[in-house]
Amino acid sequence: MSIEIIDSHMVEKFIENSEAFEKCIGERFTLLDANKDGVLSRDELQNDTNNSSYEDVALQPKEEIINLYDVLFEKFDVGKKGTLDRKEFGSLMKEVMLAKAHGFGDTPVSIILQEDSLLKKVF
Repeated sequence: MSIEIIDSHMVEKFIENSEAFEKCIGERFTLLDANKDGVLSRDELQNDTNNSSYEDVALQPKEEIINLYDVLFEKFDVGKKGTLDRKEFGSLMKEVMLAKAHGFGDTPVSIILQEDSLLKKVF
């Protein structure tokens, strides 16, 4: 865990550097793809949110978490196959990162980051 100073421009710049961003997304995808079938299931994504860097998700009622995944798969599972391929996962992560960037705004903020956080790659 580390404390970092971050703002929206730092995150946006990281995402715009497609080579670095794509490398990080690829590494994360490979890590999450537990059965190595080249796609991520709901279970594989939910296993990721069970770790300590997603404490806010763990505190949500189970029904809300199910609804969250329903929305994510509805939006990002383009082929409606019940899984996310590498490209779909990249689109999801890009939107998540941009949402975080917009939440930070232009004013630098201090943030505590887990070692496996994608935001950690910004630095």
